[in-house]
Amino acid sequence: MTRRDDIVAEARSWIGTPYRHQASLKGAGCDCLGLIRGVWRAVHGAEPERPPAYAPDWAEAGGAETLAEAAGRHLLEIAPAEARPGDVLLFRWAPGHPAKHAGILSVQATQRESARFIHAYEGQGALETRLVPWWARRLAFAYRFPSVE
Repeated sequence: MTRRDDIVAEARSWIGTPYRHQASLKGAGCDCLGLIRGVWRAVHGAEPERPPAYAPDWAEAGGAETLAEAAGRHLLEIAPAEARPGDVLLFRWAPGHPAKHAGILSVQATQRESARFIHAYEGQGALETRLVPWWARRLAFAYRFPSVE
């Protein structure tokens, strides 16, 4: 069994990793998918599949839910409202567009604290961000790692 705390701790260990398109090496570089891949390797072992090369505009060019379909092959889809720390979140940049950004929920919202998630994006690298309304409106899918306690 994988503990949620272990997933969140591993994701946090990537904070500060610079943004590098298609990379997945803690401390050296990652994009949002590379962060998820790196956390998978740390908590589950070898990656179940390698992503093909992708351009920064891959989702807009293809229009398919490629990221969500890949997540569904290896993670357990849940309703976004059911997401808990350690779950993977997928976001759309705009309504009607495919999801193309990923992160890991690190803190669940409470009456005293906002939800937070860990992700990586260009110009920022890997960081932990509050799940403010701007992000919440873009949340499209949520997934759970297999064998999570």
